[in-house]
Amino acid sequence: MKKIILASSIALMGSTAAYAVDIKAGDWTVSVGGIVNAYYTQVSCSGAAVGGLALADKGLGCGGKGNRTTIGNGLLPSGLITSVKSKQGDYDVGGTIGIMTATSTDSAIGANSAVDVRQGFFTFGNGSMGTVKLGRDYGIFGSSAILGDMTLLGAGSPNRATQQGRVTLGHIGAGYSYLGTYGQVAYTSPATNGVSVSAALVSPVDAAPFTSGSTPQFQAQVSFGQDGFKGWVGAKTQKFDGTGTTSDFTMSGAEVGGSFTSGAFAVLGNIQSGKGLGILSDADQGNTKSTNYFLQGTYKATPQVKLGLNYGQSKNNDQNALTGNLKSNQNFTGGVYFAITPSITLVGELGQTRSKGFNGASSHMNGGSFGGIFFF
Repeated sequence: MKKIILASSIALMGSTAAYAVDIKAGDWTVSVGGIVNAYYTQVSCSGAAVGGLALADKGLGCGGKGNRTTIGNGLLPSGLITSVKSKQGDYDVGGTIGIMTATSTDSAIGANSAVDVRQGFFTFGNGSMGTVKLGRDYGIFGSSAILGDMTLLGAGSPNRATQQGRVTLGHIGAGYSYLGTYGQVAYTSPATNGVSVSAALVSPVDAAPFTSGSTPQFQAQVSFGQDGFKGWVGAKTQKFDGTGTTSDFTMSGAEVGGSFTSGAFAVLGNIQSGKGLGILSDADQGNTKSTNYFLQGTYKATPQVKLGLNYGQSKNNDQNALTGNLKSNQNFTGGVYFAITPSITLVGELGQTRSKGFNGASSHMNGGSFGGIFFF
């Protein structure tokens, strides 16, 4: 049956029409769907080594060499998503399990057996009380930025170090922080006059040399949508305990953003700021204060073809031992997205990622990608 997959897993794969197999069994509906994608990416890295989590350095950008070729996943992995739903009494109940895998590995004979179970949760609720979710799923903070990023269907920053055995980065670490996957207890309110609230108690995570504190991480977002406009305000916080000579600190972040669509044109902007937001994961730079900016404009030239440009920057506001001299990462990407069928989109992107150090050093990675993404 043709349908729009409403599970959060498919939402992270873009608000794209997909075909899923629905199986009816009594009061239950079981849906099986997923995604497969692959991109030919070519990157070249040059400039001085910046250090830290500099995405444009040869280490993270090109796997230690000046030039690299990879045929692997884009920003999304390939995955199989199974969901169930039913109406039981006054409640709508459901569950989702999402199993992901990578396309590219460093061996032609080794078993590609590593899987990433990003999702395993159940939900219950109704139109008056909202929805409660328990289990493992994507986080709330940063979700609107990555969901709106056009490179969700492509590659964005095609870093060799992450694409090999995993995925590319889009604008993660160069425009917004990754939303992460966590064990959580979450609640989403019903929409009232276009306004809804989501909040979650999240299982706290470690970030070497720090360990998680004794209290959960907390994430929340207020969103508003009406007449082509969507706006959101979000926040997250977690206490980290220091080890050895490191001191305790509390990660705290806030974001605000919005998008607007008028006919064939669409724009999006998002700003995040706080302490401990990290580059690739929570607090991977300790208690560094940072600010992330992300801007995007797209134009639908035909019903099948979308053109887009976007830019993102993640900037550290202070220097400490855990930044490794990194001052900023930034990425600019231009892309063409051609939906040849409702299930298949072909993608071509060109872009540049730049990293700068507090000492004035700079490096850049030029990258291009071509491939496609298939929803079923």
